[in-house]
Amino acid sequence: MVIRRGHRRGFALLDAILGGAMLALGLAGVVTLSQRALAMLQRGEREAMAAAMLDELLGQVVTEGPGAFTRNRQAAGRMPEPWPDWEFTVDLEAGGLGDPVTVTATVIDPTGHPFRCATRVAPHDDRLPAPDRQPVEPIDRRTRWEEKEADPRG
Repeated sequence: MVIRRGHRRGFALLDAILGGAMLALGLAGVVTLSQRALAMLQRGEREAMAAAMLDELLGQVVTEGPGAFTRNRQAAGRMPEPWPDWEFTVDLEAGGLGDPVTVTATVIDPTGHPFRCATRVAPHDDRLPAPDRQPVEPIDRRTRWEEKEADPRG
């Protein structure tokens, strides 16, 4: 059987059109996935920053004690540098005498999305002197790092 040349050229054109359409669909999928990946990366970055800020706020309440925290610090406002466009609030809800205080820290990112973390903190007796939280000897981080870098075992 003899194949005519005209039919072969039509098939090649149809094949090129279908191939181009499939390529366009594939590229659209790649672009969509890359946009979604970028959005997830940015969300993860905001969540990591929020976790660091919440840890800092709750750590201050635990270190100073709920009573001293409310006297010495603001319970709401803007975060200090390097996050001045983030807002925070710290809510302290006291229980009965001797009961732990429920501390809820909230940070709000520049897009308006809130992140919250809550814990319970034992009240400090403000009549007692604050404990000395300084290390016995100063920590020389640079020397430690240089010694670790010089050690061939890593």
